[in-house]
Amino acid sequence: MEFEYYRQLVKELNLGKKLPSSIYIHKSAIAKLPKSLAVFAIDMADKFNVHDDSWNIIKFYKKDFKISFLNYPGFEQDSYPSLHLSQIIDLHKSTYRKTDYSKSDNPPILHRKETFVVDIYPLKSLFEQITAEGEAIGLYSNPKRIGLKKQWEALIKHKGYKLDEHGRLQRLIFTGTNIEPEKDSVIERHKTALSRNKLSTPLFLLYQRGYLDGDYSILDFGCGQGDDVKELKSYGLDIIGWDPVHEPDTPLSNQDIVNLGYVINVIEDPSERMETLLKAYQYTNKVLLVSAMLGNKSIFERFKPYKDGVITSRNTFQKYFYQSELRHYIESSLGEQAIALSPGIFLVFKDKIEEQKYLINRQTSSFNWRNSSRKPSYKPNEKTVQSVFNNHKELMQDYWCSCLEQGRKLTHDEYERSDEVTQATGSVNKAFHLCLQFFNEEDFKVASQMRREDLLVYFALSFFSKRKAYARMPENLKRDIKEYFGKYTQARDEGRNILFSISNTHNIQAACVEANKILPKSTLNGNHDLIIHKKYLNDCPVILRIYIGCALQLYGELEEVSLIKVHIHSGKVTLMVFDDWNKKIPLLTERIKIKLREQRIDFFDYYGEYEPLPFDNKSCF
Repeated sequence: MEFEYYRQLVKELNLGKKLPSSIYIHKSAIAKLPKSLAVFAIDMADKFNVHDDSWNIIKFYKKDFKISFLNYPGFEQDSYPSLHLSQIIDLHKSTYRKTDYSKSDNPPILHRKETFVVDIYPLKSLFEQITAEGEAIGLYSNPKRIGLKKQWEALIKHKGYKLDEHGRLQRLIFTGTNIEPEKDSVIERHKTALSRNKLSTPLFLLYQRGYLDGDYSILDFGCGQGDDVKELKSYGLDIIGWDPVHEPDTPLSNQDIVNLGYVINVIEDPSERMETLLKAYQYTNKVLLVSAMLGNKSIFERFKPYKDGVITSRNTFQKYFYQSELRHYIESSLGEQAIALSPGIFLVFKDKIEEQKYLINRQTSSFNWRNSSRKPSYKPNEKTVQSVFNNHKELMQDYWCSCLEQGRKLTHDEYERSDEVTQATGSVNKAFHLCLQFFNEEDFKVASQMRREDLLVYFALSFFSKRKAYARMPENLKRDIKEYFGKYTQARDEGRNILFSISNTHNIQAACVEANKILPKSTLNGNHDLIIHKKYLNDCPVILRIYIGCALQLYGELEEVSLIKVHIHSGKVTLMVFDDWNKKIPLLTERIKIKLREQRIDFFDYYGEYEPLPFDNKSCF
């Protein structure tokens, strides 16, 4: 069957649930389809081995040459049945894609079941009653936000209802207003302590940044049931856990790293909450890791309001923060800068040298000079050079790569094998000049330029925090400043000037055009936006790195993010998260829109009514 004929048949259908881009029909209504369309669909199912018992809903696409065979096992029994299996046949490409939702805790669900069946279907009247109940309380006012189980159940609760054992709507016993707990009721904080089978997100992020390599002692302050402590102890780390309920007898002492993981959000007394934060910082030697639950207005509408948070169905308290609110709370309580690591997760450094190391490493380009394909520029004639490199090739190459990574000549105390280099060449200074003769000097010029740009980004973004005292900077950073800027004041002046230049949209547009030319992959959509993969961020022009860096000051690091969209004129940056970027066709699961002018972050789930939308132009990035 040709696509045009197929599209015409689908367009003329007068049954099924009709959406702008597709029509859904229950299996029992197949006989009512135009014969040619019904036969075609069944033939395609046979061709691609779609078994007859593996589906009960068929989806015809209006704009694409596709057919989906969907399995909702609870179609008759459940008021809002969940999708267990999706089988999509792309007739244009002759491909078959299967997605299993049977183990998902948030699968797509069906509504308005009466629209899927014909008039003589035995349960149609019951289906109509179920839909009428939902319409009466306004469940269908925003159909784009009701396609998934959790969102649907949250919406029902927000409306003041729940589903009974038969799946029918039943009014809850409470309504709005600021409700106090029952007089004899005590908020049960201990129920918030979860049991995990893997490292918690905050500590996993810390691990990825090298802080769990065994060089630091750790205190898990409010450790709950202690799963993180047990996990890290099994790897030989120096860690202790304290919790007022589960581990109250642990003797407390100062440690390099203190983790306050999802603790402050379960404390209903604001004074005790702040006291807990201050106490955790008191026990910190180097860095405090603070995490809390994020939420928005809709969260409060789902639960019983109480004080500045809510009471959950388990009689626990939750204080949901906005990202900017959490940062302000930490900074105003401690009088220190809070550095966003991820949404709801912040670092506070008590050791300011450690803080500078972390911040400069975050802006350092990731080019791997040790795996560079560059060859020595020429075969030197001087016997001294030949002799040194014949006898100490590995050592000299290691020293050269270390210089490239720093973008400048390393001094004796900056290179761990300096004594070997001195014995082989006389001094590290002589070794450097020998390397310039033997290797490709152009590499060194490129590395120096890259390092200078990294420092410019670092100094531009440093204006988001208090001025750092030069005396409290790492020694290698002081040498960088002298090498590339001469003076600290000059470095700050250049950083300030380029930071202020991002307010000019012409500068952002020019940088986007340049990035589109120099990056291996990117998409420039006229003068509206530029989209890049995160791995190319540090390869962008400096002004663009700073523009995106300003957004990340609010959001955190790009841990789960794959794509970055720079909005050229509106002062926004959008981050895109996918279920698995390494898949052939990943699914876009979340968009994070960062509004720089408003200093606000909006989070959006990116789902269609039934299935997440596939991202089929991955090759462009």
